[in-house]
Amino acid sequence: MNKLLSFIFLVFSAFLFSQNYAVSAIPENLLHKANAVVRNDETTIDINAIDNMVQTYNKTITILNKSGENFSSIRIPYDKSVSVSNIKVSILDQNGKVIKKYSKSDFIDASHSPSFSFYDDSRILFLNYMSISYPYSIQYSYTTETRNTVFMPDFFPIDGYNISTEKTSLAINNKSGIRLRTKVHEADFAKISFTENGQKYFYSFSNVPAVEDEPRSPSLIDFLPKAEFSLDQFSLEGKKGNLTQWNEFGNWYYQNLINPVSEITPALQAEVAALNLTGSTHDKVKKLFQYMQSKTRYVLVAIGIGGWKPMLVEDVRKKGYGDCKALTNYMRTLLQAAGIKSYYCIITDDRSPIKFSEDFPKMFGNHAILMVPTEKGNIWLENTSQEIAFNHLNYTSLDRNVMAISENEIKLINTPTYKPEESSEILNAAVQLNPDNSINVDAKFRFSGAQYDFQMPLTSLNKDEVKEALKERFYYLNMENLEANNVTNNRDEALINYEVKLQAKNYSKKLGNDIILRVMPFLDLMQTTSHEDRKLPLEVYFSYQDTYNFSLEIPEGYKLAEVPKSVQLNSEFGSYSLQFSMENGKLVTQRKITILKNIYPKEKFKEYIEFRKKTNNLDNTKILLTKI
Repeated sequence: MNKLLSFIFLVFSAFLFSQNYAVSAIPENLLHKANAVVRNDETTIDINAIDNMVQTYNKTITILNKSGENFSSIRIPYDKSVSVSNIKVSILDQNGKVIKKYSKSDFIDASHSPSFSFYDDSRILFLNYMSISYPYSIQYSYTTETRNTVFMPDFFPIDGYNISTEKTSLAINNKSGIRLRTKVHEADFAKISFTENGQKYFYSFSNVPAVEDEPRSPSLIDFLPKAEFSLDQFSLEGKKGNLTQWNEFGNWYYQNLINPVSEITPALQAEVAALNLTGSTHDKVKKLFQYMQSKTRYVLVAIGIGGWKPMLVEDVRKKGYGDCKALTNYMRTLLQAAGIKSYYCIITDDRSPIKFSEDFPKMFGNHAILMVPTEKGNIWLENTSQEIAFNHLNYTSLDRNVMAISENEIKLINTPTYKPEESSEILNAAVQLNPDNSINVDAKFRFSGAQYDFQMPLTSLNKDEVKEALKERFYYLNMENLEANNVTNNRDEALINYEVKLQAKNYSKKLGNDIILRVMPFLDLMQTTSHEDRKLPLEVYFSYQDTYNFSLEIPEGYKLAEVPKSVQLNSEFGSYSLQFSMENGKLVTQRKITILKNIYPKEKFKEYIEFRKKTNNLDNTKILLTKI
């Protein structure tokens, strides 16, 4: 079997350079909805020792049209622990003939960081080839060598949306003597072929059609098949550790990444003492958190052990900035100085919940937050925002587990999940109809939970910018005037409030002596395209509840021809109610919609759209006012 696997590796290496890359050779099914096609993608990983891993990449990709240009860039990240060599690039015409070649000297070498990064020792080599005609192909290869073996790449069938795969493979040669744990996740989307024997592993996908990004679909990682890997022992910047159990890994993480940068200096201890913390643990944590917010701001800092080691706490204290790691650990150290235990938490921040596996310890994640256990439950702190409320997480951090690290242990702990009523929009509006068919509206809005997150940007805008943002939100109204007042961010209770006064033209229509108008000026209309050939599951990313209350003053000389009938809709996706009543000469409308978080099979999408079509139609309810 070992000889067979060795033969397979040799065959695939030779195959890359002998294959026919003419565009005409691409199977028809791989062109459907594709802007690019991966013709062959071959990766070989040689694990030579606990602190030596060599990865060789060979890839050929055909760019079919201008929309596929985002797949044409070659980007090779590296840093002081990763060396790059043997870079070769060829451009092929539509017949598969080489028309241009590039080498490493043609690449741009730049900092691999946003402009707001203060410190970053990561770099990137990149080459952007732009063609004036399509289709064409790019063939490239390179080798990286690193001393860091804690990060093993997952193996997926496709690179993104609207790109198909003719063939992709991963070969792993483990010469280190260390056990390599593997986990294969099957899925209907594509069939993964794999052979594992001794310390040689081979995985492949072939003939994988392109998938289109469809409305309300999960992250790709949620429904693709994949293979993932992790070594039992690893090295990270010369620090060796064990990754067979979460607890053992947590101890290594704390001792090597957290503790060395977390000295409680006399100056820091004095700052905490000066706050005169009193009351419950909840009260103390809140005061410290808001103190931290007032002292710091977020910048990217990607230095240290693989970009995972926070800045020195004392540097954060003096300079007043840090990234998610640094600010989270600074907050943790402030709490420690106050005698309060907390957990430094690694999390994957994404619209779909991506979770750590209980039975497959590995190092991943893209964000750090803090958890403080108290007698009344866990407090969760997002430390990168000066404006975010206490004990509030963005919806992209909810309903998933975190790798929670403290001095003596590591836990996989679940973040909160909002009930619909905890993620709400509440609107109370008085509507006055004018003789010229315009309306005046006096409205008050309140947002909580995930809807608080979406409104937070308003709180950092000036008055004119808020006005323009709300005009965009209410684009469907023909507005003459709009005033936005009292925009407030309640950071104690995670509530955002604002008031709106507006006048909208041509809102009602005359029908002889009568008037017809929509009963609710503010709408929550959503696109309801059904996508009959939908391929992806449906995901509702968070539960929410919207409650709208309208009071419409009936103009003098008119009466309501008929009070609309109240309606109640119920489905597995949520519920909708619309109630009407006459109170003191005013039509009072109460509208409530509740939508439930879930992932549904693609077959349910049509039912979901039908439900939302009904809610859209009801939101458009019109009334007739007759002349007395």
